[in-house]
Amino acid sequence: MPSTTSTGRAPRISLRTPPPPRQGRYRCASGRSAAGPSSAAGLHGGPWPSRLRRALDRESFELHYQPIVALRDGRVSHYEALLRLADDPAGGLLSPGVFLPAAERYGLVCEIDRMVLARVARMLGRDPAMAHTTVAINVSALSVTDPTMLRFIAGTLARHGLDPQRLAIEITETAAISDMDAARAFCGGVLDLGCGLALDDFGAGFGSFQYLKRLPFSHLKIDGGFIRELPSSRTDQLVVRALARIVRGMGRETIAEFVGDEPTMTMLRAYDVDYAQGFYVGKPASLQRRRQAA
Repeated sequence: MPSTTSTGRAPRISLRTPPPPRQGRYRCASGRSAAGPSSAAGLHGGPWPSRLRRALDRESFELHYQPIVALRDGRVSHYEALLRLADDPAGGLLSPGVFLPAAERYGLVCEIDRMVLARVARMLGRDPAMAHTTVAINVSALSVTDPTMLRFIAGTLARHGLDPQRLAIEITETAAISDMDAARAFCGGVLDLGCGLALDDFGAGFGSFQYLKRLPFSHLKIDGGFIRELPSSRTDQLVVRALARIVRGMGRETIAEFVGDEPTMTMLRAYDVDYAQGFYVGKPASLQRRRQAA
Protein backbone atom coordinates (compact mmCIF):
# COMPACT_ATOMS: atom_id res chain seq x y z
CA MET A 1 0.00 0.00 0.00
CA PRO A 2 1.32 3.50 -0.65
CA SER A 3 2.63 5.55 2.22
CA THR A 4 0.67 8.24 4.00
CA THR A 5 1.55 11.87 3.51
CA SER A 6 2.24 12.52 7.19
CA THR A 7 4.28 9.53 8.29
CA GLY A 8 5.66 8.04 5.09
CA ARG A 9 4.62 4.63 6.33
CA ALA A 10 3.04 2.18 3.94
CA PRO A 11 -0.01 0.67 5.60
CA ARG A 12 -1.21 -2.16 4.41
CA ILE A 13 -8.10 -5.25 4.81
CA SER A 14 -24.88 -0.60 13.74
CA LEU A 15 -25.64 0.91 10.31
CA ARG A 16 -28.54 3.25 9.93
CA THR A 17 -30.23 0.64 7.79
CA PRO A 18 -29.97 -3.15 8.16
CA PRO A 19 -26.76 -4.17 6.36
CA PRO A 20 -26.42 -6.90 3.76
CA PRO A 21 -23.86 -9.67 4.35
CA ARG A 22 -20.56 -8.04 5.20
CA GLN A 23 -17.79 -7.86 2.62
CA GLY A 24 -14.75 -7.55 4.82
CA ARG A 25 -12.99 -8.39 8.08
CA TYR A 26 -13.58 -11.87 9.17
CA ARG A 27 -16.69 -10.73 7.22
CA CYS A 28 -17.89 -12.77 4.32
CA ALA A 29 -20.90 -12.99 2.11
CA SER A 30 -21.18 -16.74 1.79
CA GLY A 31 -22.01 -19.60 4.09
CA ARG A 32 -25.26 -20.99 5.41
CA SER A 33 -26.49 -20.28 8.90
CA ALA A 34 -29.29 -22.70 9.59
CA ALA A 35 -28.45 -22.35 13.26
CA GLY A 36 -27.58 -18.92 14.55
CA PRO A 37 -24.37 -17.97 16.31
CA SER A 38 -26.07 -18.30 19.70
CA SER A 39 -26.78 -21.97 19.13
CA ALA A 40 -24.66 -24.04 21.52
CA ALA A 41 -24.23 -26.82 18.98
CA GLY A 42 -23.97 -24.65 15.87
CA LEU A 43 -24.73 -26.32 12.55
CA HIS A 44 -23.14 -29.68 13.25
CA GLY A 45 -20.22 -31.39 14.94
CA GLY A 46 -21.05 -30.78 18.61
CA PRO A 47 -20.75 -27.71 20.84
CA TRP A 48 -18.97 -24.64 19.51
CA PRO A 49 -15.96 -24.76 21.86
CA SER A 50 -14.92 -28.21 20.67
CA ARG A 51 -15.71 -27.38 17.03
CA LEU A 52 -13.60 -24.25 17.09
CA ARG A 53 -10.76 -25.99 18.91
CA ARG A 54 -10.89 -28.77 16.31
CA ALA A 55 -10.88 -26.21 13.50
CA LEU A 56 -7.80 -24.52 14.95
CA ASP A 57 -5.98 -27.80 15.46
CA ARG A 58 -6.83 -29.08 11.98
CA GLU A 59 -6.39 -25.72 10.24
CA SER A 60 -9.97 -25.82 8.97
CA PHE A 61 -10.16 -22.05 8.66
CA GLU A 62 -9.73 -20.59 5.19
CA LEU A 63 -8.47 -17.17 4.25
CA HIS A 64 -9.80 -15.36 1.23
CA TYR A 65 -8.54 -12.01 -0.02
CA GLN A 66 -10.50 -9.03 -1.31
CA PRO A 67 -8.73 -6.33 -3.35
CA ILE A 68 -8.68 -2.66 -2.44
CA VAL A 69 -7.97 -0.38 -5.37
CA ALA A 70 -6.52 3.11 -5.63
CA LEU A 71 -9.17 5.38 -7.11
CA ARG A 72 -6.65 7.63 -8.84
CA ASP A 73 -5.38 4.91 -11.19
CA GLY A 74 -7.44 1.76 -10.62
CA ARG A 75 -4.52 -0.42 -9.53
CA VAL A 76 -4.81 -2.89 -6.66
CA SER A 77 -3.26 -1.22 -3.64
CA HIS A 78 -3.53 -4.13 -1.22
CA TYR A 79 -5.86 -6.89 -0.02
CA GLU A 80 -7.96 -7.52 3.05
CA ALA A 81 -7.85 -11.00 4.54
CA LEU A 82 -11.30 -12.51 5.15
CA LEU A 83 -11.93 -15.56 7.33
CA ARG A 84 -14.22 -18.50 6.65
CA LEU A 85 -14.70 -21.83 8.38
CA ALA A 86 -14.76 -25.07 6.37
CA ASP A 87 -17.12 -26.80 8.78
CA ASP A 88 -20.32 -27.11 6.79
CA PRO A 89 -21.70 -30.66 6.33
CA ALA A 90 -22.71 -29.75 2.78
CA GLY A 91 -19.16 -28.74 1.93
CA GLY A 92 -19.70 -24.99 2.03
CA LEU A 93 -17.98 -22.30 4.07
CA LEU A 94 -19.42 -20.76 7.20
CA SER A 95 -19.72 -17.02 7.59
CA PRO A 96 -17.84 -15.37 10.46
CA GLY A 97 -21.20 -14.18 11.72
CA VAL A 98 -21.97 -17.80 12.51
CA PHE A 99 -18.86 -18.72 14.50
CA LEU A 100 -17.13 -15.54 15.73
CA PRO A 101 -19.69 -14.75 18.46
CA ALA A 102 -19.05 -18.20 19.87
CA ALA A 103 -15.29 -17.69 19.59
CA GLU A 104 -15.62 -14.48 21.60
CA ARG A 105 -17.93 -16.07 24.14
CA TYR A 106 -15.65 -19.04 24.77
CA GLY A 107 -12.39 -17.12 24.79
CA LEU A 108 -10.98 -18.37 21.50
CA VAL A 109 -11.12 -15.21 19.40
CA CYS A 110 -7.62 -14.03 20.37
CA GLU A 111 -6.19 -17.38 19.30
CA ILE A 112 -8.03 -17.06 15.98
CA ASP A 113 -6.62 -13.54 15.53
CA ARG A 114 -3.10 -14.85 16.08
CA MET A 115 -3.66 -17.75 13.73
CA VAL A 116 -4.74 -15.34 10.98
CA LEU A 117 -1.75 -13.06 11.59
CA ALA A 118 0.67 -15.98 11.52
CA ARG A 119 -0.79 -17.49 8.35
CA VAL A 120 -0.83 -14.19 6.47
CA ALA A 121 2.75 -13.39 7.52
CA ARG A 122 3.92 -16.86 6.51
CA MET A 123 2.21 -16.53 3.13
CA LEU A 124 3.69 -13.09 2.51
CA GLY A 125 7.12 -14.28 3.50
CA ARG A 126 7.17 -17.46 1.43
CA ASP A 127 4.98 -17.02 -1.62
CA PRO A 128 6.95 -15.43 -4.50
CA ALA A 129 3.69 -14.37 -6.14
CA MET A 130 2.92 -12.21 -3.10
CA ALA A 131 6.39 -10.66 -2.87
CA HIS A 132 5.17 -7.09 -3.28
CA THR A 133 1.72 -7.48 -1.74
CA THR A 134 0.33 -5.83 1.38
CA VAL A 135 -2.48 -7.46 3.37
CA ALA A 136 -4.79 -5.96 5.99
CA ILE A 137 -6.01 -8.03 8.92
CA ASN A 138 -8.74 -7.22 11.41
CA VAL A 139 -8.25 -7.96 15.08
CA SER A 140 -10.87 -8.28 17.79
CA ALA A 141 -11.47 -6.01 20.76
CA LEU A 142 -9.95 -8.64 23.05
CA SER A 143 -6.74 -8.66 21.02
CA VAL A 144 -6.59 -4.85 21.07
CA THR A 145 -6.63 -4.94 24.88
CA ASP A 146 -4.25 -7.91 25.14
CA PRO A 147 -0.92 -6.50 26.43
CA THR A 148 1.02 -9.27 24.68
CA MET A 149 -0.47 -8.73 21.22
CA LEU A 150 2.03 -6.13 20.03
CA ARG A 151 4.88 -8.40 21.03
CA PHE A 152 3.25 -11.23 19.10
CA ILE A 153 2.94 -9.08 15.97
CA ALA A 154 6.58 -7.98 16.24
CA GLY A 155 7.74 -11.56 16.74
CA THR A 156 5.69 -12.79 13.80
CA LEU A 157 7.17 -10.16 11.49
CA ALA A 158 10.69 -11.06 12.61
CA ARG A 159 10.12 -14.80 12.34
CA HIS A 160 9.12 -14.53 8.68
CA GLY A 161 11.55 -11.75 7.78
CA LEU A 162 8.60 -9.61 6.74
CA ASP A 163 8.77 -5.90 6.00
CA PRO A 164 6.25 -4.36 8.46
CA GLN A 165 4.94 -2.13 5.66
CA ARG A 166 3.40 -5.22 4.06
CA LEU A 167 1.08 -5.83 7.00
CA ALA A 168 -1.78 -3.61 8.13
CA ILE A 169 -4.05 -3.95 11.13
CA GLU A 170 -7.68 -2.86 11.16
CA ILE A 171 -9.70 -2.21 14.29
CA THR A 172 -13.37 -1.35 14.54
CA GLU A 173 -15.06 1.28 16.62
CA THR A 174 -16.33 -1.49 18.91
CA ALA A 175 -12.77 -2.55 19.63
CA ALA A 176 -11.79 1.03 20.50
CA ILE A 177 -14.81 1.60 22.73
CA SER A 178 -14.01 -1.41 24.92
CA ASP A 179 -10.92 0.33 26.36
CA MET A 180 -9.89 3.61 24.79
CA ASP A 181 -6.56 3.88 26.60
CA ALA A 182 -5.58 0.36 25.58
CA ALA A 183 -6.77 1.02 22.02
CA ARG A 184 -4.68 4.18 21.78
CA ALA A 185 -1.60 2.34 23.04
CA PHE A 186 -2.22 -0.54 20.64
CA CYS A 187 -2.70 1.73 17.62
CA GLY A 188 0.42 3.68 18.41
CA GLY A 189 2.37 0.48 18.90
CA VAL A 190 1.25 -0.91 15.55
CA LEU A 191 2.36 2.27 13.77
CA ASP A 192 5.65 2.26 15.67
CA LEU A 193 6.31 -1.25 14.34
CA GLY A 194 6.00 0.20 10.82
CA CYS A 195 2.67 -1.46 10.00
CA GLY A 196 -0.42 0.37 8.79
CA LEU A 197 -3.39 0.99 11.07
CA ALA A 198 -6.91 1.52 9.72
CA LEU A 199 -9.97 2.57 11.67
CA ASP A 200 -12.65 0.30 10.20
CA ASP A 201 -16.40 0.95 9.80
CA PHE A 202 -15.93 4.63 10.63
CA GLY A 203 -19.24 6.41 11.14
CA ALA A 204 -21.18 3.39 12.37
CA GLY A 205 -21.37 4.74 15.93
CA PHE A 206 -22.23 8.04 17.55
CA GLY A 207 -18.83 8.83 19.02
CA SER A 208 -16.77 8.20 15.93
CA PHE A 209 -15.32 11.70 15.52
CA GLN A 210 -13.73 11.48 18.95
CA TYR A 211 -11.54 8.69 17.59
CA LEU A 212 -10.03 11.02 15.02
CA LYS A 213 -8.62 13.02 17.92
CA ARG A 214 -7.75 10.17 20.27
CA LEU A 215 -6.47 7.32 18.09
CA PRO A 216 -3.45 7.36 15.80
CA PHE A 217 -4.13 5.82 12.39
CA SER A 218 -2.88 5.80 8.82
CA HIS A 219 -6.15 5.04 7.03
CA LEU A 220 -9.82 5.50 7.75
CA LYS A 221 -12.43 3.16 6.25
CA ILE A 222 -15.74 4.91 5.69
CA ASP A 223 -18.60 2.70 6.84
CA GLY A 224 -20.61 1.09 4.06
CA GLY A 225 -23.81 2.62 5.36
CA PHE A 226 -22.67 5.89 3.79
CA ILE A 227 -21.52 4.29 0.53
CA ARG A 228 -24.23 1.91 -0.66
CA GLU A 229 -26.68 4.68 -1.62
CA LEU A 230 -24.14 7.42 -2.23
CA PRO A 231 -25.30 8.44 -5.76
CA SER A 232 -28.88 8.97 -4.57
CA SER A 233 -28.47 10.19 -0.99
CA ARG A 234 -27.62 13.85 -0.45
CA THR A 235 -26.92 13.18 3.23
CA ASP A 236 -24.42 10.44 2.43
CA GLN A 237 -22.75 12.67 -0.13
CA LEU A 238 -22.27 15.43 2.44
CA VAL A 239 -20.88 13.01 5.04
CA VAL A 240 -18.46 11.25 2.68
CA ARG A 241 -17.18 14.50 1.18
CA ALA A 242 -16.64 15.97 4.66
CA LEU A 243 -14.86 12.86 5.94
CA ALA A 244 -12.57 12.74 2.93
CA ARG A 245 -11.69 16.41 3.39
CA ILE A 246 -11.05 16.07 7.14
CA VAL A 247 -8.89 12.96 6.80
CA ARG A 248 -6.91 14.43 3.90
CA GLY A 249 -6.33 17.55 5.98
CA MET A 250 -4.88 15.33 8.70
CA GLY A 251 -2.43 13.85 6.20
CA ARG A 252 -4.17 10.45 6.22
CA GLU A 253 -6.08 8.50 3.57
CA THR A 254 -9.63 7.17 3.19
CA ILE A 255 -11.05 3.86 2.00
CA ALA A 256 -14.70 3.47 0.97
CA GLU A 257 -16.31 0.12 1.75
CA PHE A 258 -19.25 -1.58 -0.03
CA VAL A 259 -18.64 0.05 -3.40
CA GLY A 260 -21.23 -1.48 -5.68
CA ASP A 261 -21.25 0.35 -9.02
CA GLU A 262 -19.48 2.77 -11.33
CA PRO A 263 -21.55 5.85 -10.37
CA THR A 264 -20.36 5.37 -6.79
CA MET A 265 -16.76 5.05 -7.98
CA THR A 266 -17.09 8.25 -9.99
CA MET A 267 -18.49 10.16 -7.05
CA LEU A 268 -15.79 8.88 -4.70
CA ARG A 269 -13.11 10.10 -7.10
CA ALA A 270 -14.77 13.51 -7.22
CA TYR A 271 -14.68 13.64 -3.40
CA ASP A 272 -10.98 12.72 -3.32
CA VAL A 273 -11.52 9.44 -1.50
CA ASP A 274 -8.30 7.47 -1.94
CA TYR A 275 -9.33 3.80 -2.16
CA ALA A 276 -12.36 1.64 -2.86
CA GLN A 277 -13.36 -1.83 -1.68
CA GLY A 278 -16.46 -3.83 -2.52
CA PHE A 279 -17.96 -6.40 -4.84
CA TYR A 280 -17.85 -4.00 -7.79
CA VAL A 281 -14.10 -3.63 -7.28
CA GLY A 282 -13.46 -7.31 -6.64
CA LYS A 283 -14.96 -10.20 -4.72
CA PRO A 284 -13.08 -12.17 -2.08
CA ALA A 285 -11.22 -15.21 -3.41
CA SER A 286 -8.70 -17.74 -2.20
CA LEU A 287 -5.09 -17.44 -3.33
CA GLN A 288 -5.57 -20.47 -5.55
CA ARG A 289 -8.50 -18.86 -7.35
CA ARG A 290 -6.60 -15.61 -7.73
CA ARG A 291 -3.66 -17.42 -9.30
CA GLN A 292 -5.97 -19.24 -11.71
CA ALA A 293 -7.60 -15.95 -12.72
CA ALA A 294 -4.28 -14.18 -13.21
